[in-house]
Amino acid sequence: MEFKHIPIMLSAVIEGLDIKPDGVYIDGTLGGAGHSSEIAARLSDEGMLIGIDQDEDAIKAASERLSEYSNVKIFRNNYVNFKTVMEQAGVDKVDGILLDLGVSSYQLDNKDRGFSYREDAPLDMRMDRSRDYTAKDIVNDYSEAELKRILGSYGEEKFAGRIAANIVKQRQIKPIETTFELNDIIKNSIPAAARRSGGNPCKKSYQALRIELNEELTVLDEALEDMIDVLSPGGRLAIITFHSLEDRIVKVAMKTAENPCICPPEFPVCTCGRKSKGRVITRKPIVADAEELERNPRSSSAKLRIFEKS
Repeated sequence: MEFKHIPIMLSAVIEGLDIKPDGVYIDGTLGGAGHSSEIAARLSDEGMLIGIDQDEDAIKAASERLSEYSNVKIFRNNYVNFKTVMEQAGVDKVDGILLDLGVSSYQLDNKDRGFSYREDAPLDMRMDRSRDYTAKDIVNDYSEAELKRILGSYGEEKFAGRIAANIVKQRQIKPIETTFELNDIIKNSIPAAARRSGGNPCKKSYQALRIELNEELTVLDEALEDMIDVLSPGGRLAIITFHSLEDRIVKVAMKTAENPCICPPEFPVCTCGRKSKGRVITRKPIVADAEELERNPRSSSAKLRIFEKS
């Protein structure tokens, strides 16, 4: 299966990064290089693009797509380790960083990866398939309380308790191994009236399992402050999120970087000594326009936020 991923809000991302021809840029979620190919095309021989992805299929596809550019360096890693990658690439500052979070179209459409509730496949959901632990292990190993926690917190699933209880009940009979086996448990845990609205009833639970397995919110939270710190003056951090949990983390991190003061509001002057690192370019997140929504329905939940280093 060919690695295809339609780049979300491509024009807005390129404009938002404000690319300098001789600048150094990181695409921390390289995917099929949809965004990166446009970044690389705008760089001179003095510029550099560093691509990072933990998915071996993405690395292969991106390497082929970017092969015509001599100033591109590609690394298989998690973007949370971007500072190690920068050392390997021989740079200590960058002019822009892009993160396009979430699961790619290729990962969703390739049923063998187990990300989609629409295809019957082994419960996998690993973005990095060199790891041994899969979604099947979470479903069969986590306690009922742990399952309820992640389904409620990461999936914002109203019926998390019922789903968790039924997972535990079913796995006492036999291990839960496939997506369709899990689908049946989820659907039978949600009242019929609730199933008739809000899209597929499995969506929230799958999101929760994927986030937990790949530690998506943890690595995002860990990386953001350091990413802002390695930007050169005028450098920009652009992040596309796909659900409220990611967006909240990004929004808070950028707002804090812009205004880090922790002094009580009644203090006449700042005494904490914390200085602003720059400014938030996007007071409201950029979202896909009607044309893109028609072309790529998966862009409907996407939000782009941009921060500029001072």
